[in-house]
Parts: sequence; structure tokens; C-alpha cells
Amino acid sequence: MPTHHQVLIIGGGTAGIMTASMMKKKNPSIEIGLMEPSEKHFYQPIWTLVGANDYDYDKSMRPMASVMPDGVSWIKEYADKFDPEKNKVTSKEGSEYTYDYLVVAPGLKIAPDLVEGLTEAMDKGVVCSNYTDPKHTWEVLKNFKGGTALFTQPATPIKCGGAPQKIMYLADDHFNKTGIRANTDIIFAMPGNVIFGVKPVAKTLMEVIDRKDINIRFYHKLVKVDAKEQIAWYEIVKEDISDGCVVVKKEDGDIVDKEIQYNYKDVKVSEEDNRIGIHFDMMHLAPPQQAPDFIRNSTLATEAGWLSVNAETLQHNTYDNIFGIGDVCELPTAKTGAAIRKQVPVVVGNILHLIASQNLADKKYNGYSSCPLITGYGKLVLAEFDYDKKFTPDPKLKRLLISDSSKEHWRLFMLKKYILPYLYWHKMVKGIEV
Repeated sequence: MPTHHQVLIIGGGTAGIMTASMMKKKNPSIEIGLMEPSEKHFYQPIWTLVGANDYDYDKSMRPMASVMPDGVSWIKEYADKFDPEKNKVTSKEGSEYTYDYLVVAPGLKIAPDLVEGLTEAMDKGVVCSNYTDPKHTWEVLKNFKGGTALFTQPATPIKCGGAPQKIMYLADDHFNKTGIRANTDIIFAMPGNVIFGVKPVAKTLMEVIDRKDINIRFYHKLVKVDAKEQIAWYEIVKEDISDGCVVVKKEDGDIVDKEIQYNYKDVKVSEEDNRIGIHFDMMHLAPPQQAPDFIRNSTLATEAGWLSVNAETLQHNTYDNIFGIGDVCELPTAKTGAAIRKQVPVVVGNILHLIASQNLADKKYNGYSSCPLITGYGKLVLAEFDYDKKFTPDPKLKRLLISDSSKEHWRLFMLKKYILPYLYWHKMVKGIEV
């Protein structure tokens, strides 16, 4: 039996770097190779604030070399094909790498091609996204002069489910500051039927929606973006519209379906082929997202194309020496950096245990995830929850003198803007549990 165990990690994002760092700390003799072609490492959670001109984009980036742990072999190549029977990964460049244990953590990919016209429209003109170019988001907000400001959540799983609405609350604040809010309608169109899956947090968010006078359009699935005409086309995914109700008013007597329209605003729409087109003067969207192609086309994926892992141990459902972490995994919880923070110790513990004693450690992942929901400049609600969507606030928040993190608080905003980035760069990427 070899004394040196080889662990191959795919992905140099939050999950990959944290795993490599923590594993090296706990067992320096393990040989670790990390496949990551990018020269840059981003702290993406802060991009919401970049898009609202409240954080410097350049501060969200560090050179990959600066976060790569000492003693880890950095393989600057793209992973391409898996051969799990032979414990082998082939890169796009044609190199072959073998392993004793494999950690799959490449994140997800932005997939604008899933919506007609979006590839051409993305990050140009008045169509923006904090997910791809937060600096362009700020240009769009800054140049907006009123009209319909449309914000959209896609029908696929995405990183940080709350991000599509955070920028909307900040935009509302900005429009108020610049005096154009009075001649602006803000619309949030989403395919689901609740603003957020955790009840106490959803209650607060609906109060924010009321206070900011925002129209939510539930059951709206984005299918096409016409950048030239500035129309976003949606399919209504609600089975039946209640008797005598409509999705959009055409004449005075029409009653709007309350389950689809909350806080209805009479903005310009077009209708054709059972689709509703919302005319916009600016649009921010979270683009559709999916697992990277090399995962989707592999034997490691589920039917939906995500990495198939056990929800508690994060071990692959077919191959015992493969583990998954982060956004690439098919897990019934939100894809966030906070989820990764709790997943990494489970995977590291399991691999070290397998090496030492051929069985898994006791530590289980309970689905913990967290979404810091910015509701304005200096205001934040912290949604922490598990697989049961149960609200599970961190007891440490008491130290920040916060008694109820499901309510808006300026101290939570400070946590988001200053404390979390600090913990990220100085603790998390260095493999220290926080």
C-alpha cells in the first residue's frame, strides 16, 4: 500500500482552494494536485455591492498563485474527461492524471444559451448581470433615467438564490437618491411562487417589497430576450389561472390573478403565442446556470446533469473514492459560499478517515447554507437554513448584538461588507474552519 496518497482536486474556486488548504494542514504528507486553468481567483459574493457602486471590483480579485496552498501542485489545465474505473482524469490539453481520491469542485457555468437571444444581449446596452459583469450593472443603474426596471430570476438552479433580488433593493435605494424613483416601476419576475424558501425571511422580504412598492410577478419563466426592442418574453408556468382572472390587465374591469401578480403595476406588455413580453428600460438578470459540460457529459452526473453525491457525506453515489463540493453538486440546498464552508470539513474528514481506516468519518453535512440578503444600502437580512429549509441562525451573531437575523440590520450589512471578505481571504482560503 503506498504511503503517499494522491488527491486530485478539480477547480480552484472557493471549494477547491479551501479543500486543498485544509487537507494540507491536517495531513502534510498527502500529495495534492489541483486542476485550475485560471490565473485569477474571485470573491464573488461581494459582486452584488460592486454592481451598486458600494465596493471596488479590483478588491474582489487576487492572483490564483496567492491563494494556492504551499505544497500543492497547481495543474494549469482544463479537466475534460473522467475514467473513474481507472482513477484517471484527462485534461483538454491531453494530459492524464491519476489519483487515489478525487474531489470534484469546478463550480457551475453561466448558460445564457438556454434563453433565446440572451447570449447576444448579455452585458450590453441596458441588459446587465452581477453574475458576469458587475461593473456593467453599475453603468446601467447610473445611466437609467426612469421607466420599467426589470429584474429576473431564471428557472435553473443558480449560485446564491437571493442575488437576483439584492441588486433590485439596492437599485431602488439608488433611484430614490437620484430622484428618479417616482417615475420608475420596479418589476421582479421569477418562475417560483414564493420570494424565498425560508418562512421568517420571506416574511421580512415581503415587508421590504411593500415598503419599496415593487411588483413581483410569480410563475414567470424567462424564455427569450429581445435586446433590440427591449422586451423580455416569459412563459407563465402556473397550471391554471383562477376563474375570470388575468395575468395582465387589458381593460378596466379585469381582475388580476393575485397568485401571479403581487402589487400589480401597469407596465407596457405584449402578448403572443401564450407568452407575455415585458417591455423594459433596463434589465438585470441572473442568467440560467448549469453544471460544466465535462460534468454533464460524464458518468458522474445525475439525469439533470449535476454531480451525483450523497447529501450527507458528499461521497459520489457510485464511486467511493470520489467526492463533490459546492455548486456542481446536486443537493437540495442553496449553492453558496457558506454551504461550501460547511461542506469542506466533511469531505476532508471523510477522505482522511478513509486513508487511515478505510471508512468514512462521523461528520455529516446537514444542508447548511446561508444567503445574506441585502435589502438596501446598510441593510441586510441573514437567511441561514438547512435541508429542511429551517431557519438556523448562527449563535455567534449574538456577539454582533443581533437578536433576530431574519430582520433587517445594519450590523449584518457590516458583516457582509467587511467581516466576511476578511474571513474569506485570511481564514477560509487558508483552510481554517470558520
